[in-house]
Amino acid sequence: MAPPRSSSGEPLENGAAVKDTDSESKPLTQLLSLVPGAARSAIGNLVAAVGQPTYRVDQIFDWMYARRARSFEEMTNLPSDLRERLIDEFTLTPACRSFEARSKDGTIKHLWRLTDDEEVESVLIPTPGRVTLCLSSQVGCALGCRFCATGDFGFRRHLDTGEIVAQFRDADRIAREVYGRPIGNLVYMGMGEPFANQEPVFESLEVIHYGFGLGARRITVSTVGIIPGILALAELAEPYRLAVSLHAPNHELRLRLVPIEQRYPIDELFAAVDEYQSRKGRRVTFEYTLIEGLNDAKDTARELVDLIGRRLVFVNLIPWNPIPSRNWRPSTASAARRFLSVLEDAGVPAAIRTPRGRDIAAACGQLRLERDLIGEPAPTAAPSRGQESA
Repeated sequence: MAPPRSSSGEPLENGAAVKDTDSESKPLTQLLSLVPGAARSAIGNLVAAVGQPTYRVDQIFDWMYARRARSFEEMTNLPSDLRERLIDEFTLTPACRSFEARSKDGTIKHLWRLTDDEEVESVLIPTPGRVTLCLSSQVGCALGCRFCATGDFGFRRHLDTGEIVAQFRDADRIAREVYGRPIGNLVYMGMGEPFANQEPVFESLEVIHYGFGLGARRITVSTVGIIPGILALAELAEPYRLAVSLHAPNHELRLRLVPIEQRYPIDELFAAVDEYQSRKGRRVTFEYTLIEGLNDAKDTARELVDLIGRRLVFVNLIPWNPIPSRNWRPSTASAARRFLSVLEDAGVPAAIRTPRGRDIAAACGQLRLERDLIGEPAPTAAPSRGQESA
């Protein structure tokens, strides 16, 4: 009889994984890293090789995508010998939910521990009628935006396609359990710059859209201004949305906040935005972090109005989330309202984003940064779930 195995395919001995030389010589295929067509082909080949009927492929797909299965052991309507072969050949990229924090406003932040013990963050944000997930595309970030917690601990590595998709799958299971509804919007605004990890990000878009069935118009990719990535997104057939982390209306000020401005200056960035809009005909969101005395003056708002012109945009004004390495302060509520009124008076659609999850360090990179600095997560508004798998 075959030894028991973990959901990642490793043999178990007294409940612990042991080395399998066959597995080491032949790495397991990550099904979540394959676009649905390639996944169907790989599964179909295995099903045929073991003499199972072709409808088993549809059953496996139903478990993977519709039921959000995290392991092959969950697929109880499959014969046990087929499940064993799936375990021998594939992995569903199980992620360990190493920490969960729940805010008083309903926001839930997770740290996910990866197979190499690195951690990334995702955030579930409930609003009336929908749930939004903010997920990560890299462990850390190399771009070093001055206002961002993720930039403070630098870049560790890219996430592969399966690691990106697994955040969506596992968070969606939690959303259904906690909020009673699935994820309805997805934003690539967590740790990392999506266009610096373009191939896995684009593959994850395809898996989440065509495999898990989330509409392309419900998915937004946010960039700090990587022009080749914006142009590549514009070339995709699907109408994925674009958000740009802008934060300043001119080259000199933006360079103080966003170092990549040196490589991709704001005039070239706006030309890329124009190209995206000419191809997609879709509104672009500009994210603008408000920092007291730095980028929140009325004259700065007027300059932003002139820069935007008649473009089809929406401006998200975001009070800055403080981080230990900066002695800045968020703009006051009155300064934020003054900035907003300049935009509105000029006919630019805009809003001040209501901060969510501040009591659980829910801004990008904050929870991971606190973990790195003090060795434990930030205080939570509800009991955490330490060392718990999703």
